[in-house]
Amino acid sequence: MSTSAKGTFEITSTPHPPDAMPPGLDAMRVTFHKTFAGDLQGTSVVEMLGMMDRDLGSGAYVALERFTGTVGGRAGSFSLQHSSAMKRGRPEQRITVVPDSGTSDLQGLSGSMTIDIVEKQHHYAFEHTFEA
Repeated sequence: MSTSAKGTFEITSTPHPPDAMPPGLDAMRVTFHKTFAGDLQGTSVVEMLGMMDRDLGSGAYVALERFTGTVGGRAGSFSLQHSSAMKRGRPEQRITVVPDSGTSDLQGLSGSMTIDIVEKQHHYAFEHTFEA
């Protein structure tokens, strides 16, 4: 049975210098630090590579994220894989738990997350299960 976890997170970013990216890609690399509230309590670090055509509102990003904290009161850590795109302003998100990445009470965790930004506030919805 799948469980739904919802809440918000605060985020700070550290863009890496443009010279850290290969020339001609019009790409960016950013490190994010998140603090989660709601059903997920904890912090995460994200390493992201992205490309965006701001005029068209189209682009894509890939990222790996490591969360440490609690999910529904169960403590541990797990990783998320992001592979998302935006086509002319319409997001197509794919954020999933990396298989077998859960530790401690979060072993056996699987699931997927969506992120929505409303009035500059980041909201998450995390559908997840635990294997027996």
